[in-house]
Amino acid sequence: MEPLKLVAVSAGLSKPSSTRLLADRLAEATARELTAGESPVEVRVVELRDLAVDIANNLVTGFPSPALRETREAVTGADGLIVVTPVFAASYSGLFKSFFDLIEPDELNGMPVLLGATGGTSRHSLVLEHALRPLFSYLHTLILPTAVFAATDDWGTGADTYAGGLSARIDRAGREFARLLAGRNPTATPGGRKSAEMDEVVPFEQLLADLA
Repeated sequence: MEPLKLVAVSAGLSKPSSTRLLADRLAEATARELTAGESPVEVRVVELRDLAVDIANNLVTGFPSPALRETREAVTGADGLIVVTPVFAASYSGLFKSFFDLIEPDELNGMPVLLGATGGTSRHSLVLEHALRPLFSYLHTLILPTAVFAATDDWGTGADTYAGGLSARIDRAGREFARLLAGRNPTATPGGRKSAEMDEVVPFEQLLADLA
């Protein structure tokens, strides 16, 4: 069985970054569930901060660098995508948006996506619904209903115990995303999109014969 290709995209700007940490933990939770279900998986984490100059150059010249081209191919060729951005001015970061501006809408058609975001306070959590979800709907992706927002307090002693805490929310998202990925058609091409040669059209006459 070919391993599932899981790619996590982090738009964190600092090192260490809570955005990268959330991307890592969501990828780990998903991979753990897939492995437990005997579905092999390969995980790759993409740090957009390392490609910031390449992304800017591509936007103004129209030509990607070899590193950026390879990263785009990894993202568009994945079986599942985890995307995590910090909140800037009540929305996703410019770096995050600039990278996905370089991807054509049909390149992610049918791609399973798990959304994540980080911010200073839980007041920013609606960014998942008013910014991230519309963006990936526009890109024709298959968005997991459950998304994860991590505020600064979620990483410390002030974690949200009423909702089970950040760890519980990450585990739930990873479990649900793993089920979505494992349930995809194994004959589908990366991103869950069937290749044309795999589509089987049954003639109408044969359908009628089968009913006789």
